[in-house]
Amino acid sequence: MNAMLRRLAFPAALVATLLLAACQDMSMTPQKSLYERLGGKDAITAVVDDFVANVAADKRINGFFAKADVPRLKRNLVDQICQATGGPCTYTGRNMTETHANMGVTSGEFEAFIEDFIAVLDDFKVGHADQDQLVSFLRSFQGEIVEVDSSQQGTPLPSSFVPGPPL
Repeated sequence: MNAMLRRLAFPAALVATLLLAACQDMSMTPQKSLYERLGGKDAITAVVDDFVANVAADKRINGFFAKADVPRLKRNLVDQICQATGGPCTYTGRNMTETHANMGVTSGEFEAFIEDFIAVLDDFKVGHADQDQLVSFLRSFQGEIVEVDSSQQGTPLPSSFVPGPPL
């Protein structure tokens, strides 16, 4: 009986050792960054291009971009997303509080902005887990962007608003 137990114990120990090695090997396999999963800078640039076009067509929020330097806006969005997703870019633009000061952005308008972004991510077939990470990144700025706690949308950009200085 003792010999039989030893024969059974050896294969079980071997199987356990092989499973442990396989699990360790899997955990050592580096996971792709969100930047890589999205397709890199070219893919992020394509998403930003379509996103800015969506925003420009969205009457709920497009008034806020009337005075925007669109090429700079796109470049800064690409750099922000690229950096936040683990890419090689560095965002050098102004902080969100300074950028959106005195714009009077409502929480409803911020939500419209997020909806436009999600629509583009859907168009590009970005998976829900990756979308959640990207939207979470954008939502992290909500407190710095929203100045009016209201569901109202389509408010005009205050005439006193002055966009950022040229680069």
